[in-house]
Amino acid sequence: MSSPSKRREMDVMKLMMSDYTVETINDGLNEFNVEFHGPKESLYEGGIWKVRVELPDAYPYKSPSIGFVNKIYHPNVDELSGSVCLDVINQSWSPMFDLLNVFEVFLPQLLLYPNPSDPLNGDAASLMMKDRKQYDQKVKEYCERYAKRENISNSTAEVDSGDEEISEEESGGSSDDDIAGHADP
Repeated sequence: MSSPSKRREMDVMKLMMSDYTVETINDGLNEFNVEFHGPKESLYEGGIWKVRVELPDAYPYKSPSIGFVNKIYHPNVDELSGSVCLDVINQSWSPMFDLLNVFEVFLPQLLLYPNPSDPLNGDAASLMMKDRKQYDQKVKEYCERYAKRENISNSTAEVDSGDEEISEEESGGSSDDDIAGHADP
């Protein structure tokens, strides 16, 4: 049996060698962001999210922590923190699963089949149950507003800072290209 650190390395490398863009944080393999595209034939199709992954020391025996960095409107995703309510990650995680399962199976299923009876976003769950057409429209509005390539590239350099700092930089008259070209002080 391999050690948790070898397994962590192997799983992260598998993810990096797949079709996902992976951006490590602090040059380690414990924290990283993954570019995640909304599943085809879903309300989220065409959307791009940055998903933050934190691997505990006991991974794969303990589940990864998963959260959306840019906003998503979904009954099982907390709108403010981006935390995900997904049984397979939170309660029934198994070392048989790996990071590719999270991005190729678990998250797509979460977006395709929301569960409004176990919400982290009560407003989204309530709207989904009361007025599905209006819920669908709101999901699409969030995708248009928050899930475009520029939303994930703007937050890349400043993962831990608030939106205010990014907004101040943008309002300084610089284009996004100018901001990306400057090193942080």
